[in-house]
Amino acid sequence: MSGTPKTILRVDASMRKTKSVSRRLADEMVAALGGRSQDVEVVIRDLTCGIGLVNDAWIDSDRTPEEMRTQDQRVLLAQSDALVSELQAADDIVIAVPIYNFSVPAAFKAWIDLVCRTDITFVYENDKPRGLLADKRAFVVITSGGTLGRSEIDYSSGYVEHILSFIGITDVTFVDVTGLSKNRRKVIADASKTIAKIGEGASTNQRNLSAAE
Repeated sequence: MSGTPKTILRVDASMRKTKSVSRRLADEMVAALGGRSQDVEVVIRDLTCGIGLVNDAWIDSDRTPEEMRTQDQRVLLAQSDALVSELQAADDIVIAVPIYNFSVPAAFKAWIDLVCRTDITFVYENDKPRGLLADKRAFVVITSGGTLGRSEIDYSSGYVEHILSFIGITDVTFVDVTGLSKNRRKVIADASKTIAKIGEGASTNQRNLSAAE
């Protein structure tokens, strides 16, 4: 990656613009990964700004060969194409996702549906899927009030991990910020410490890379 600016893609799934713990800790994660450096580009995808839903016309457009698509079909796929391009260009991906009703927010599910594209982000080979977005790192900040991460009622963490693997992103680090309703200050403080350690590790790896170059 020598000579090439690093790109961090940040995806905010919280529907709260203020007082959002996931957004606050995403700020810390992006900074820990070098997001304040001049040679790092940070792309922000805030799902509160609106995201489309897959429907019949969208599916028909996606399944039509690119060279045969009408202008209307290209318009229908434009947002999905943009979301996929953001993922393809990113080196690191920071996903800030709260747990809503034991799973991911509806807007984040919509994002998933729009980035899972056959022959673009994954392919099937011998009836098995293979993700096409390899060599990327994902850092998932997952928050909740009462649902504990990786518990039997957490239908979010495992799902997010599976989807990322499905499209080829297997280097995934979770920052568990769940159980906020019982001990909010400690949970947030522990998460901040975890993020700081991740940042220290990223800095060490970068120094080692520079020395090797």
